[in-house]
Amino acid sequence: MCDFESSVLLDQLAAPATPSATSPSPSPAQDATLSVPRPSPSVASPSQARATPVVSQPEPDTSRPVDRLLELRLLHQYTTSTCKTLLTSSPATDDIWQKAVPDMAFRGKTYLADAMLSVAALHLRSQAPTDKALVRASHAYSASTLAAYVGTLNNGITPDNAEALFLTAALIAFQATAQRIFIKDDTETTAKDASSRYTTPMAWFHAFQGVKTVVATSWQWIRNSNIVQAVIDSQPSFQLDLNPLGPNSFFGHLLDGLDDELANEGQDKASATSQGYFHAVSVLNWAHKNPFAPAALAFPATVSRRFVEVVEERRPRSLAILACFFALLKRMDSVWWLEDVTRREVMGLVSLFESGSPWWKHLEWPVRIALWDGGTIPPDVWGVDYEKEAESSTGNGDTMVSHIELFSKLTSNPQASASMSAQAELELMVVPLD
Repeated sequence: MCDFESSVLLDQLAAPATPSATSPSPSPAQDATLSVPRPSPSVASPSQARATPVVSQPEPDTSRPVDRLLELRLLHQYTTSTCKTLLTSSPATDDIWQKAVPDMAFRGKTYLADAMLSVAALHLRSQAPTDKALVRASHAYSASTLAAYVGTLNNGITPDNAEALFLTAALIAFQATAQRIFIKDDTETTAKDASSRYTTPMAWFHAFQGVKTVVATSWQWIRNSNIVQAVIDSQPSFQLDLNPLGPNSFFGHLLDGLDDELANEGQDKASATSQGYFHAVSVLNWAHKNPFAPAALAFPATVSRRFVEVVEERRPRSLAILACFFALLKRMDSVWWLEDVTRREVMGLVSLFESGSPWWKHLEWPVRIALWDGGTIPPDVWGVDYEKEAESSTGNGDTMVSHIELFSKLTSNPQASASMSAQAELELMVVPLD
């Protein structure tokens, strides 16, 4: 099931973030009523890869006329500026986001067009946070994107829409990330306690995980797409150390005392919980040593669903791991949709821990990185010289395509057991193919 099919997630992504009081688990997202620039009809298509179940969607408001000048302004912003800020690593990929994506959107893929405009509105809003028209546009186009996107998924993924759905999923992930920087602007709260204001960024995980699910579901149609191949190949190859407790594991301490935690876990979940933690720490170790800073964004896309569940439960170990992930994003503070994300998220997560918690010793590194204000972080502070690590790398990492092939095969096999599907989810990152 694609994470974007959840009605709760629709509300969570489409509406301004709403703070909740500190509790063992996040409060349910509140329903939001949003007006949108124009209706975005879903694509009627055969149910060749039907998504389940059909869910309620944000209803477009057809009473408000389209602001054509604003729409043109957003389109201009996307094609001249925003498309160049999506952390691509090759000129070919830059060309895809700037030219191929708009061209595809103009061929009837309205959800893709709205996704472009939504991200552009957020980009402009980051430059003019008091512009109310941009605030309304960012929410409206986000809701319109999700309504048409989910409707299309419910009608079925087909050869005609598979590429556009993949690209839309990727842009929705950018939306979910960028919307997080406007939490203070989008919420009205008188709470003075930081822990009562902070909410865990579940929209990040649902959005990035949704990309993975859409890719696996539609792989039979997009595997030979030049556009999709270029986007996927722009990601760095993986060289995970599958032993996060080894002597070279920088984040191995995050697994201290895991046996005690699992002793209180139901037998049916203990294995998945353990694997989820081990995999998450392995990804942290890999991204920490990677000279390509955006490699850290593989974390929300590739952690297991069980790990996402324990984050929702606000387990201390998962929150400490999450704090380390956000610390890894410090190298991208200059990117508009990640601006100050490390300080905001790390300090928010730290506020959830009680004074005297045994987890404070595991939070020292992310807090030190979050509060760093000296430009480039030196190796003795970062914990590794990633430039030297890159030079000594063997270069035998597996491509993302090889992992997607395996993940798609296992998850699409109706005979595969639930445990095999769960393992396949982890193996998207960690199992090499001969």
